[in-house]
Amino acid sequence: MTLNKALMAAVLSVAGGAAFAAGGSTTVDFSNGNQGWYGMEPADGIGGSGIDTSMGHGAPALRTVIENFGISFGTTTNAAFLGDYTAKGPVTLGLDIKANEIKFFNQDVARDVVVELRDYGNTPAGMPYSSVWYKLGTIDATQDWQHLSVTIGDPTATGLPAGWGGYGSTDDGAGPKLPTGRSFADVLASVDEVVFGTFVPGYMYGFTNFDVAVDNISVTAVPEPSTYAMMLGGLGLIGWMRRRKQADARGMPAAA
Repeated sequence: MTLNKALMAAVLSVAGGAAFAAGGSTTVDFSNGNQGWYGMEPADGIGGSGIDTSMGHGAPALRTVIENFGISFGTTTNAAFLGDYTAKGPVTLGLDIKANEIKFFNQDVARDVVVELRDYGNTPAGMPYSSVWYKLGTIDATQDWQHLSVTIGDPTATGLPAGWGGYGSTDDGAGPKLPTGRSFADVLASVDEVVFGTFVPGYMYGFTNFDVAVDNISVTAVPEPSTYAMMLGGLGLIGWMRRRKQADARGMPAAA
């Protein structure tokens, strides 16, 4: 290995280590089973969820075929996606998703996809949980696999960032919102469940036929600006070493 390559490897290794230490990164590709993620199961026993080895953005995938008001995929047990997000630092939540079929009264329709982070503690009486949620995009049967994601740039923010909504208030006449006294950071400090699905808080739906698969569900640490600076500094050092080598070959001093 040349000195330049060795320096590059060292820089990337340190930068990658810093990003991982900030919060860690996990991807569930279903090659080792469900890994704590669930799909919906029908009450009538028709359809259901399971690992499908015939499809996937890189097979296998978690696939649900069901008739219901909506569809969801979630986890209450995969620790990498749960707990205190304010301690994780900036993170990106994402997944690959494909709709084989979404039909309402036998007509092809589209559905929005949201990610919802739920806290089951400190919730008003009569409400199942408090949550913060974000609309990731739209799926329908005309689209191939697509990657949807959102970055939580500051999980310690008290106000809802642009595009984010809240849920859990008993006073939702103007739409769903966080309960009084709960903040974005407050909910993210105690995440008990993460759900990707088509149930947008505040909306009602009719019975719809779904055939939807998900793959590569991930939570990814976002490098801090200091990490980028370290990488750029390392690349600058490599550039200087290259100029030093060229100058030595000509018997001249290296430019700064």
